[in-house]
Amino acid sequence: MYAIIETGGKQYQVEEGRYVDMELLDAEKDSKIIFDKVVMVVNGKKSKVGQPYVSNASAEGTILKHDKAKKIIVFKQRPKKGYRKKQGHRQGFTRVMINKIRTSAQKKSTETAEKAAE
Repeated sequence: MYAIIETGGKQYQVEEGRYVDMELLDAEKDSKIIFDKVVMVVNGKKSKVGQPYVSNASAEGTILKHDKAKKIIVFKQRPKKGYRKKQGHRQGFTRVMINKIRTSAQKKSTETAEKAAE
């Protein structure tokens, strides 16, 4: 089972038990985070596509670390003019471990199980 979520203006494919590197998030390390903007959920041959988002679907994750990516070099030059400019950049990212992907059917089943336990 996997899902496509949207965060930081980008879309990411996530699976349970795997981590994903995404745009820098404003949260502490080891904190839980819930992604409500689920664009698509695929479970075997069944799939749900949202318009624009799948209703009652979410992905839960834990923030593993905040880090910077590898350095890229930006080099500008004008031929025959003596103009050269070298610059480096490291983009920040957040690594998130996806714990659970929930759909509307799973939310209903967990709610009925909790009511039965009471």
